[in-house]
This record gives sequence, structure tokens and C-alpha cells, in this order.
Amino acid sequence: MELYLHIPFCKKKCRYCAFTSFPGQSGKMEPYVDALIREANQQKPFFPEKVETVYLGGGTPSLLPEALLSRLVQGIGEVFSLYDVAEFTAEANPGTVSVSWVRTAATLGVTRFSFGMQAYSEKDLNTLGRIHGYRDVCEAVSLARDAGADVNLDLIFGIPGQTLPDWRQTLEKALELSPDHISAYGLIPEPDTEMDRRLKSGEWELPDPDVERAMYDLAIRLLAESGLKQYEISNFAKPGKECRHNIGYWSQIPYLGLGLAAASMTPPLKASAGVTYQRLTNPDTFEDYFRLVSGPDSSLRTVETVSPPEARFETMMLGLRMAEGIREDRFASLHGISLQQAYGNKLEQFVRDGFLLWEDGVLRLTRKGMDFQNQVLVDLMP
Repeated sequence: MELYLHIPFCKKKCRYCAFTSFPGQSGKMEPYVDALIREANQQKPFFPEKVETVYLGGGTPSLLPEALLSRLVQGIGEVFSLYDVAEFTAEANPGTVSVSWVRTAATLGVTRFSFGMQAYSEKDLNTLGRIHGYRDVCEAVSLARDAGADVNLDLIFGIPGQTLPDWRQTLEKALELSPDHISAYGLIPEPDTEMDRRLKSGEWELPDPDVERAMYDLAIRLLAESGLKQYEISNFAKPGKECRHNIGYWSQIPYLGLGLAAASMTPPLKASAGVTYQRLTNPDTFEDYFRLVSGPDSSLRTVETVSPPEARFETMMLGLRMAEGIREDRFASLHGISLQQAYGNKLEQFVRDGFLLWEDGVLRLTRKGMDFQNQVLVDLMP
């Protein structure tokens, strides 16, 4: 099982951010940490499995004062054993970390820091609404290294006004820091964000799709040349440094999410036509979340039952994101039906069209297929 802890506090809302996060709410930090621990106790009977990975995400977890960070990790550790987890990641904004915070996190068991570098140039960082600069990233990486932890850098391409040389510079500056892992995401303007409003008003304009595709190709090439192998559409790592927590999501490993808007997935249950499981989603306001953990009023938590056909589709959608693809034997073992039986004619057509490669019992996207992944998935939807 995997464990996700959501920290919804931030210093300033980034212009592209649609995550559940709130600036100016530091007064809620202490009761929120206590609520997370209460929720962990409430959910333990329904998620009894051993925790393999932990992910502290946000928001900006590095805004939590060290005393509250300690209370949180120690409190959760009394519910779920975190002593020998395989991986413990903490997200951090490079503009908010300190020597003592990184040391405290590492002492509490954090083995991996994920820093939101996003871009190198001040122009691109200002467009995104970030509060840090490249010097902050350098200092944050140095602190993580001194603490003996692995480092991921999040990068964004396709930013309004960003050029291919801008993106090359971002990649090169990130690689100068020798990270163990890089996540490179194409910008997706989310509804109701400042980014989306400025694009719709015509004030900003996204790069041409051909330029964005060239940015992605450049990332694949430069990162590979530096020893960071692509193991998922947006993720690159040195050998053995892949993010185990995210691989768990893509492999449909059960997970428990604690906190505002956090999602959980129950262990799969055998059904007559395959497997089914439930996806639980917490409320996204402090008021409703505090009510949930005080009651608990289960009606405040959204419950979705995933049908066998939907579960099969999710295996396809998540598995095709990974470079290793989908193994036929694992698909059949999980769903009680073969890939051929489930999707045969459609898959064969995609193979002929050059979108998929199907050999040695494994189905995976081709490089061409990565660019048209959505088209492939739409045709596979139940």
C-alpha cells in the first residue's frame, strides 16, 4: 500500500495551479495536522496493508514548521509503521526550504526531495507566478544532498512566451545540478486559473504545438544523454532512482490519501467479470474536511465504484504511460481476461498505424504513440 499526505498550504498561488492549496492559512496548520492524524486512525481498519511508500505533497509541505512536521510524521507513524518504507518523498518549494527544515525532514525518514524548479529564466518563472529563482534551486539541492537524500526536479515546458532555446537552457541548468530524477511536464492550462484567464483574454499565447513537440523531443534526447532514462511519458531517472510511489499509482497498487481533496483506492476485489475497487475522495474545503474527521460524516467523502470494464481501461490508461508498457500475463491475472479478448481488434489497428508496439507479451506506446496517446485511449474507453 502507498500513503499520500496532502499539505494544502502555500505562500502564493501559482498562476497555473489548480491543486487544492491556499495561501494565508497558516493559522489552520496545527488543527489540520491533528486532523490528518485522526483521519489516519479512522482509515487504518480499511487499509491494513503495510505501507511501502510515503508521499508528502501539496501545496507546499516545506511551509509546515518543523515542530508540526515532526508531530505529523510521528503521529502517522504511530498508526502506520513508517520505519522501513522503501521511499519517502517530500515536495518542497525551493523558495521556502531551510537547512533546519531539510535536516528535520531527513531525520524523520524523508529519503527523497522533489523541488519545483519549473523553469530557469526569470521571464518564465514570472509567467508561472513562482516565488523562487534558480539560485534558490541550487541551494535547495545542496541541502538535500548534504542530508543524504535523492533529488527530483519538476520542470514545465510549453509556457506562454517560452522558446525552444529557453527550454534548452532550463534543461541544461537542471542537469548541471545532477538530479537523480526529472519530471518534465507539458503545461496544461487548467480552468479557473489565472493562466487560463490570461490565455482566453488573448493577453498570453501558448507556443505552437510543433514547437511544444520539439521541446518534448529535446527533453528526451538531452536527458538520455545525461543518463536519465525515460521510464514514463513525463518522467526520467538514473537507474534505480525511479519514483516508486508514482510507479505504484500507474500499477494500480492500493493507496490511502489523507487530507483535503486526497484520493484513495481500495484493494481490488474479484467480480464476476473481472475486478472492481472503490475510489474515495475527501472534501476540498477546510470546513468540510474538519467535519469529516470529527464525525466522521462519511457523506462528505465521495465514493466511486469502479466497474470491471472501467478497471481494465484504467490499467490501459496508466500502464501505457510507462515505457515498460503492459504485460499480457499481468493483465490477464488481474482482470481474468486477455488483452486480445478485451481490446484485440482495436489494439491490432493501432499496431498497424504505428501507435503501439506489441511483442514478447508486452504492449507499449511507440514514440509516435506518445504524441497521440489521448487518441489511442479515447478509442479504448468502455
